[in-house]
Amino acid sequence: MLAPPLLAIFVGGKSRRMGEPKGLLSIPGSSEPILEALVRRGREAGFKTVLVGEATPYARLAEGVLRLDDDPPGAGPLAGLHAALRHALKTHRSQLVAIACDMPFVSPEALAEARDHVSTAIVVAPRRAPDAPWEPMLARYDAVRLADPLAEAISRGERSFQKLFASIDIEALPLSEAVARALEDWDRPEDLVR
Repeated sequence: MLAPPLLAIFVGGKSRRMGEPKGLLSIPGSSEPILEALVRRGREAGFKTVLVGEATPYARLAEGVLRLDDDPPGAGPLAGLHAALRHALKTHRSQLVAIACDMPFVSPEALAEARDHVSTAIVVAPRRAPDAPWEPMLARYDAVRLADPLAEAISRGERSFQKLFASIDIEALPLSEAVARALEDWDRPEDLVR
């Protein structure tokens, strides 16, 4: 039996602009925290979920969900991806989908689209427009083929997803209604009233 695909929820941001841990904010029209909703939606879509990064603010949420420290610590979001890829490989999963804890509108449908898009690219990632930057969250990563290029980028001190993406085979995830909605994130208090 195949292991369920891995959903890596990045929780390690400092939330300086928001002023509080973003994953604790409530889903619109609900009292459910974003992080709790994302874990639930990941399960509904058939994923095994892990939290990536400094998860202390979420100790009471997502009980039983494995927490992974950035690898190496303090090396930015690529270190979070590195930790998630290593866990995927260790648990015999060839791919993972990454999302962030500040994405309240990620749905099981959007997760399934990222997981199921047929492609041989190392990364399948959405873009808001053809000339826009690649979106590293709601992207699917080939754990086997990305492991070495990612480790090399980190060893050179790189922290940028865009720089990493420029050096590997990447394909666009179609911007369906579910994917476009899922890309909305909450970085600042004014985002909550959008």
